[in-house]
Amino acid sequence: MTSHLVDAAWDRIDRWLLTHAPRTFATLAPPARDEDIRATERELGVTFPPELTASLRRHDGARPGPEAFRFDNHDRPLGLRGIVEATGFLRACAAGLDEEDADYWLPSYVQFGAYEVTADGVVVDCDPRGSAYGRIGRFFDETGTDFRTADSLGAYLTEQADRLEDPGHPAPVVFAGRLIREGPVRHLPEWHPADAPPPGPGTELADLPLPEDPAERLKVGHLYGLDELAALVATLPAERVAAAARRQARRLAAETGFVAYPEIAGALDALDAGAPDASPDGPAVRRLRAAKAEAEARGDTVRAMAAGELAHAVRGSVYRAVAEIPTTRALYVPLWRDDLHADLGGPPLPPVPDDAFWTLLRNPAIDADAYADGSAGEPV
Repeated sequence: MTSHLVDAAWDRIDRWLLTHAPRTFATLAPPARDEDIRATERELGVTFPPELTASLRRHDGARPGPEAFRFDNHDRPLGLRGIVEATGFLRACAAGLDEEDADYWLPSYVQFGAYEVTADGVVVDCDPRGSAYGRIGRFFDETGTDFRTADSLGAYLTEQADRLEDPGHPAPVVFAGRLIREGPVRHLPEWHPADAPPPGPGTELADLPLPEDPAERLKVGHLYGLDELAALVATLPAERVAAAARRQARRLAAETGFVAYPEIAGALDALDAGAPDASPDGPAVRRLRAAKAEAEARGDTVRAMAAGELAHAVRGSVYRAVAEIPTTRALYVPLWRDDLHADLGGPPLPPVPDDAFWTLLRNPAIDADAYADGSAGEPV
């Protein structure tokens, strides 16, 4: 094994990140010192493959957080301390297993990338006496380690670089200078609205769990997936949020084909005129309930979700609509963040909000009561 593949791959990854996602590049740590690498090997009782050593000499992992660099399987590269902690944890787990599960985790395995939501992560075999020395695998909580990921770390990192640079792969999502490891997972099936009369008393209608009061306060949890855009939604004037809700609803209705229904088109026009129909059983909501039932019967989960979110919008639940419409659009639109940012007026983006942000928030439309006792300071 050689280290030149590792250096060449990191050159490409670093260059791409500096150009397209500088905030993510900034999370990559400086090189690990040789003496620290050797000390970690002694602590774990293993011999790192030369390519792992070469990689650590480039970057001693990536700092955790929402901007962290991650491999395309969402694993964050670990530094030396993280490698010791993750590997030690898995060794402790394996120590309590029965003999028939001995291959679940071996002492020669080292985890150098962590999924963090679970103990899953990318692994390298560090037994120089074995035939798998230097092979890359992935550990899964439920099944153990599978070494079919790559023949070497150089090959693995080269593949990561290819997927960033090669337009033949799904385009990486970049927003506000950070790389986001996600992408649309579904295509919208065709939808041909029938020229049917409005849903009558005998029409099968799906349940839409709508709040009795469209102005019900929005719980912070609905905003978590919006990251820095959540901070904008929480702090911009209410009329800006309402305008964004109308634009988001128009996007969703057009993309799903629901705008072809006269009741939906009329409700969107009424929204633009400042006259939403707050009734939980008005014509537009009934049409959306029928559309949801039809979508569910077809197995069209995206449109089934969209029906519920459009119902919030047409009733005037502007914060709920802005929080949830992107959730559905993210399933088939890669640049939904850019769309929402534009719909909010394109103001400068603040940092991703943390607990302290929500503790200090004072927006009567958003329920941040769960954070009320978190810390003291001036309200946002």
